[in-house]
Formats: sequence, structure tokens, C-alpha cells
Amino acid sequence: MRIIDLTLTICNNMLTFPSYWHPQVEVSLMGRHEREGRETRKLILGTHTGTHIDAPSHFIKGGKTIEEIELEYLIGPAIVVDFSKKGNKEISYKEVKEALEKFKDKNIKRVLFRYDWSEKWGSPDYYVDYPFFSFEACKYIVECGIKLIGLDTPSPDSVSKNYGTEEDSPNHKLLLSNDVMIIEYLCNMKKITKEEVDLLALPLKIEKADGAPCRCVVIEK
Repeated sequence: MRIIDLTLTICNNMLTFPSYWHPQVEVSLMGRHEREGRETRKLILGTHTGTHIDAPSHFIKGGKTIEEIELEYLIGPAIVVDFSKKGNKEISYKEVKEALEKFKDKNIKRVLFRYDWSEKWGSPDYYVDYPFFSFEACKYIVECGIKLIGLDTPSPDSVSKNYGTEEDSPNHKLLLSNDVMIIEYLCNMKKITKEEVDLLALPLKIEKADGAPCRCVVIEK
């Protein structure tokens, strides 16, 4: 058995999405061995800091919040789709369909999409021209009955369809309105050697939260 950690480390001043509704991360020492005889830290972070899960309420008013997500969505068999050779482009319906069709007899519920985009982590380029899904590809994901997708990119949506644009985050809205959970900011996916793994992705259980940082690991048997 081999365990692979797909989680970014939360640290002081780590990269966050550049908007006023995503706070800068602060990790500050409070208790000290030399003075208080123990260490404690204060954390300031957002619900979408680092590796995290989007709950439906992130974009869907009245949608499930993070503590309402069924745990069976977050734990269990998953398949890994390697799009790392596709570059920074739109992933089409045809490409997603071809990738998933060979697993059609396995009752797929969880899919991790690898782009190796996490190699840009720490640079502002991480948020520029990352690969994304076409709307039709996301419709196919919903039609397949998939309940969770994981990405080593910031978003399933094109950077050109973000806040302030005429069509704001259509893929997020389609997926989340159909209770397809989204894990974003994965890393280390190039360490995965198998197409079928076991996934464990547990977010912080924050009351009424639209998302939460999570520890995400896969197990290769």
C-alpha cells in the first residue's frame, strides 16, 4: 500500500486567489515553549485556502454547506485522468468522454484530473491561462453521475469567465447545482502511478461554510 499526499501545506502569506473576499493567510505563534511552556498558533485563513473543497453553497444559494456533504462522496474509489500533456487549453466534451468511457462499468463517483499545474504553485502564473473544462464536458460529468471531481488547478472554469465577466463561473454553477463537489488546488499528482486509487478528502467541519481546506490523500494498492 502506498499513500500519496495531494495537499498543499498551509503557511504564512501563502498564495491565495487575488480578490478582496479571499483573506491573506496568517499563521502566527502565540504560545511559546520558553514562556508559556507550550506552543500554540493563531490561524487566519479563508474557506478556499490552499487545497480545499467547494460546497454547493459556494455558488448556489440554499445549496449544501460543507458540513452537510455526505461523507461517502469524499471517501472511496476514484479514477485518475491524466491530461498533463494537454497544455493550458480547454478540455472538450470529447476528451472527457474518451477518458471516462473505459471506466463506464465501474460506477464512477470520483474523478481526479491531473494537469501538473501545481508545478506553477507559488507564482502569480498559477492563476493565468490554466486548463479548464468546456461547459459540455461538465454536462457530461454530471450525466455520468459523478459526485466529486478533483483538480490540480485553481478552477474548472476558464479565467476569462470569472467574477466581473458577463458569464461568471458557469462550470462551477453547473457542477455544484447538481451536487458535484469540487476539490481544487491539489498537488503531487505526478506521483500517482495508477489509474484507480482510493481517495480520502476530509474538509474542516465548519458550520454553514461554502467550502473548507481539506487534507486529501490517495492510496495505491
